[in-house]
Amino acid sequence: MTRILPVLAVAGLLLVGSTAVAVSTAQGATSSPGAVAAHAAAHAADRPATEQRWTTTTPLVLAHRGASGYRPEHTIAAYELAVAMGADYIEPDLVMTRDGVLVDRHEPEISGTTDVAAHPEFAARRTTKVLDGVSTTGWFTEDFTLAELKTLRAVERLPAVRQENTLYDGRYQVPTFEEVLRVRERLSKEYGREIGIIPELKHSTYFHAAGLNPERALIDAVSRHHLNRPNAPLWVQSFELTNLVALREEYRYRASSVFLTSAAGAPYDLVVAHDPRTYRDLMTPSGLASVSRWVDGIGPDKSLVIPRRADGTLGSPTRLVADAHAAGLKVTPYTFRAENTFLPVDYRVGTNPADFGRAIDEVVAFLRTGVDGVFCDQPDICVTARKEFLGRD
Repeated sequence: MTRILPVLAVAGLLLVGSTAVAVSTAQGATSSPGAVAAHAAAHAADRPATEQRWTTTTPLVLAHRGASGYRPEHTIAAYELAVAMGADYIEPDLVMTRDGVLVDRHEPEISGTTDVAAHPEFAARRTTKVLDGVSTTGWFTEDFTLAELKTLRAVERLPAVRQENTLYDGRYQVPTFEEVLRVRERLSKEYGREIGIIPELKHSTYFHAAGLNPERALIDAVSRHHLNRPNAPLWVQSFELTNLVALREEYRYRASSVFLTSAAGAPYDLVVAHDPRTYRDLMTPSGLASVSRWVDGIGPDKSLVIPRRADGTLGSPTRLVADAHAAGLKVTPYTFRAENTFLPVDYRVGTNPADFGRAIDEVVAFLRTGVDGVFCDQPDICVTARKEFLGRD
């Protein structure tokens, strides 16, 4: 299957910075590089300001996979608890089933977050695949129908660190994106405030190679829930760029989008396209200016905002927040976790890796850099940090 995209195409290719390369069409014809570049520039110029940027009066608390520090991640219970703790947005990660349904898991491979290994009827489904260039063994969502996935139950991903969460193993289903959207609506009514949702499209290049289309499924879902509009409480995020461009160009996505970046490596869609740019290249001022034509914000690994020193202590802020803001982009770093094992060494308390350290202080340090939101496993801690940062009791 050939994927048709205006800027980056998996099968053929691409506009790299200011260098345009032909993009295949469904009929086998090719758009000229100049036409592709002109269309991209015109689209960026025509986007109303209300569609290009959101504004926030205070930093947002984004519940990373729900309140995943207290419940198994990506479960309805995790989202309910996150909102009860004061989170502004809930974050579902989206992968696809064999029958083309978006479901809520961190990865297509589900042995670490479900009880699939305990189901003898699925033993033969265990296999090895190449996921974004990495050989991975386990059970994959695209080998299951939704009905089959619904027979599984969620388990804690980090039982050695979050032993208390294993109390809830086996109690919750794998939710669909549709179910999470309904939960968002219900919780907004129950709490009397608009709860946002920030879904992440996972591994789009991988799923397209399997004949599935996560972008189409996403746009259909958010349109059904009247969220495909400017200023909706919706951001779509991805570690790839191609799918975010496709949402804008092919599917007329109108809400906000966020480009996620790692501290190392490169977007896999760019790797497939033989585009040499890395995540770090895209976080330079020129890279941010290029990215800003298509997205409204960046979600960097927090080490790109404040790196750690060689001894593991928290260092000094970089220019990333200022550079992103200069490009008109919001900044929402990930991931803030309260356990010692995830904290800078000077923010740890005691020697038990699973004990909570000075997590509030760490979040406050990042809020002082001017970030627009923070992804948190323990939303209550980030809510407390925000109150402290804003000088509220």
